[in-house]
Amino acid sequence: MPIRNYPFSITRPGDIARPYLPITIINPDAKKKVRVFALIDTGADECAFPASFVPLLGHNLQAGQQRKISTGNGITIAYSHITRIEVEGFTTQDVLIDFMPNLNIPLLGVKSFLSNFVLTVDYPNKIFSMNLPDK
Repeated sequence: MPIRNYPFSITRPGDIARPYLPITIINPDAKKKVRVFALIDTGADECAFPASFVPLLGHNLQAGQQRKISTGNGITIAYSHITRIEVEGFTTQDVLIDFMPNLNIPLLGVKSFLSNFVLTVDYPNKIFSMNLPDK
C-alpha cells in the first residue's frame, strides 16, 4: 500500500500546490462510492466532506447525527454518517465522517484517517509519502 513521492496538486488556477490524495468514499450500507481528491489536513482532528457528496453516496444529509463543529471559519453544522475511506488497497473501518454544507474541499483529518499512516511531507519538493506503520 505504500504511496511514495506522490506529487502535490493544484486544483484551481492561481492556487498553490497542496497534498491531495485520490480516495474512494464508500457508504457501506448502500454500497455506493465516490472517487475524489481529498486534501491531507494534519490540522483537522476529523475528516470532513462536502454535503454535496451525500446524495451520491445514498445518505440523507439531515438523517445524520447533527453536530456543531469549530472550524477555521467559525462554528458550523455538520451531519455525521457512517462511511469508509479507501486508498491504494487500504480501507478504514466504518467511521463517522462529518458532511458539511459549507465545505467545498474534502479534508482528510487525523483521528479517522491519517492516524493509520506514517506520513512524510516534503514541501520544498512538493511531494508526500504514506505508509502503514510497521507492526
